Amino acid sequence: MIENLYELVGRHQSVKAATERFYQKVLEDDNLRQFFSQTDMAHLRSRQVMFISMLLGGGEYTGKDIHVAHAPARDHGLNDAHFDLFLKHFRSALEEVGVKAENADKIAKFLEKKRKAVLDTRGCL
Repeated sequence: MIENLYELVGRHQSVKAATERFYQKVLEDDNLRQFFSQTDMAHLRSRQVMFISMLLGGGEYTGKDIHVAHAPARDHGLNDAHFDLFLKHFRSALEEVGVKAENADKIAKFLEKKRKAVLDTRGCL
């Protein structure tokens, strides 16, 4: 049986709380803040909660394709080091809102699978 990652993380409330904490960390990070200078953060947070929930098996996502959504950031130098920082901050945010470390690890490993979709300048297969 495949584990439902959405259940492991604690469903909507945990995803929402972790997303809020994640973006606090991102905006405090000198290496990442630059990618959000022109971003409507309230809109992004709501979309990210929806997107993460969908990825983990807990709902629908009606926003942009992940590759398309990250095109402006790629144009401004988004790279593997940035992606690593995003994963680190999200994993940390999950734990800070009460997700067990082993479950936060599972989520981070799952999100790692999206690296190519986010970073590949040639598009996704």
